[in-house]
Amino acid sequence: MPVTPLDTKTVVALVREATAAPSMHNAQPWRFRYLTERQALQLSADLERAMPRSDSVHRGLHLGCGAALFNLRVAAEHTGLEPRVHLLPDAADPQLLADVRLTARAKGDGAALVALHPAIRRRHTSRYPFADKEIPEAVRAALSEAARLEGARLDFPAPWHAQSLLDLVSDAEGRDTLDPRNAEDLNRWTRIGTAEADTAVDGVPDYAFGPRKWYGGAPVRDFAGRRPVADRATVTFENTPHLALLSTAQDATADWLRAGQALERVLLLATVHDLATSLTSHALEWPDLRWVARDPRSATGFVQMVLRIGYGPQGPATPRRPVREVLDIE
Repeated sequence: MPVTPLDTKTVVALVREATAAPSMHNAQPWRFRYLTERQALQLSADLERAMPRSDSVHRGLHLGCGAALFNLRVAAEHTGLEPRVHLLPDAADPQLLADVRLTARAKGDGAALVALHPAIRRRHTSRYPFADKEIPEAVRAALSEAARLEGARLDFPAPWHAQSLLDLVSDAEGRDTLDPRNAEDLNRWTRIGTAEADTAVDGVPDYAFGPRKWYGGAPVRDFAGRRPVADRATVTFENTPHLALLSTAQDATADWLRAGQALERVLLLATVHDLATSLTSHALEWPDLRWVARDPRSATGFVQMVLRIGYGPQGPATPRRPVREVLDIE
């Protein structure tokens, strides 16, 4: 059912919610275009924000754009619209990732997505220690179901597999230490220093690094590296972190976009359940380590992201680019 043409305020609000999504190093590699006559929002990749060292095939870029697409769907449902998504609508334009037609929502539809809307602004990546507290099995099952609804799979690895994942993260950290070029992307997208951090509209500012890990097994990337950060504490993290693997059966561009939507659906639902979350892609940035991250017993397919989930402080909000920089209206 067609809707009255959306005013600029509504379109801006939808895109603002979409861009609250997580992305690798908070690079925010997306652009939106609103086509007034078609009542459609198009999502495109911004390759100027790609990471040639750590994401050479743009898999992580597509995950972030998929997460933004899911937020857009939630925001549209909350507004009373039905988002009709067509992934990769133009084979001649691979940077055009999705076309979203906005139509009137049938009464009663979309309730599950609407329930996630309050979590969009509450969800932040937490690089802080989590409590040594089990996650109820019912919550784990709900998170796994959230991934399934988006065409992905979320598994909670057995202890031996979780330890293997921690070893892979350690291996990736060691490789970065041996070759300083591996830190080029991270250095580009980190903001250290009061003035730079306070005025940033993208990247990871130093106030979001979290404390430096003194001891513990939690896989938390140290965005500072060897660079000093004023007033940064050193603390003990959990020894046995709760990890989850998000995977897809295949590993093509459309699968990455579906995985990004599944990732954000899981993160928002976790936030609804008062869980804190962080993402670990470090080992997955190396093709050989990413393959080993699979659990051969459960045949999890292609691992797209490792999540750390638990009860702890939500991290601070990280900056976002103004909507005017990422939205064109035609």
